[in-house]
Amino acid sequence: MQRIRIKIKGYDSKVVDKATEQIIDTAVRTGAKTFGPIPLPTKSRRFTVHKSPHVDSKSKDHFELNTHKRLIDIVDPTSKTIDSLTHLQLAAGVWIEIK
Repeated sequence: MQRIRIKIKGYDSKVVDKATEQIIDTAVRTGAKTFGPIPLPTKSRRFTVHKSPHVDSKSKDHFELNTHKRLIDIVDPTSKTIDSLTHLQLAAGVWIEIK
């Protein structure tokens, strides 16, 4: 039994969800079985920056960057499935990790 594990990352959750829908649709169309999407914990990175470099140290801006992640397992992929996944065009701002 062969299995492909795909991890999808992005800053916008809507774009990540659309990318997972596209991957699942292409896998199901080619006859593979899918499990997921499984939402993984969102990683939040917070940054604190001084508003002015020399004036007041109490005035600061706070920024937050959230990374949303999804996990998809494709079980028993055919050669057509692998070929269609490699030629899939996804939106900008989405990173894919295939294992």
